[in-house]
Amino acid sequence: MKSSTYRSVPLAAGLALAAFAVALVPATAQAEARAAAGRAVLTNADDGRTVTVATGDTVEVRLAPVREGHVRWTWSVPDSDTPDVLRKTGGSTTPDGGARANLSADGVGTATVSAGGSCVPDPGYACPAVIRSWKVTVAVQ
Repeated sequence: MKSSTYRSVPLAAGLALAAFAVALVPATAQAEARAAAGRAVLTNADDGRTVTVATGDTVEVRLAPVREGHVRWTWSVPDSDTPDVLRKTGGSTTPDGGARANLSADGVGTATVSAGGSCVPDPGYACPAVIRSWKVTVAVQ
């Protein structure tokens, strides 16, 4: 019975090391890898990045609300500033303050996908005097 216990330790250590190595891959590389499959999935972590997709690909945005101390930041539905390049085909907000959007890469060019954050304070607290925004540049080739 001891031998099976000792064999599982290296396996568990190897799996943990593999998970750690995946976590070290920059978010940009992860977004590019997702885009290579014909669908790019963008999240809060992709803010400020540039992603390249092909014409005909789908870009899906999934923004989660952000909790900071006694305030929660909620998102507007993400949208594209250049609909002839990247056209929004659907979008909505979630009850918890998140937002989603689906966009279609219809033409060659560059578009910026953005969403605004609104502050919702806990009772008895106030929002800071800042504006939160999220944006990603999408290059369609």
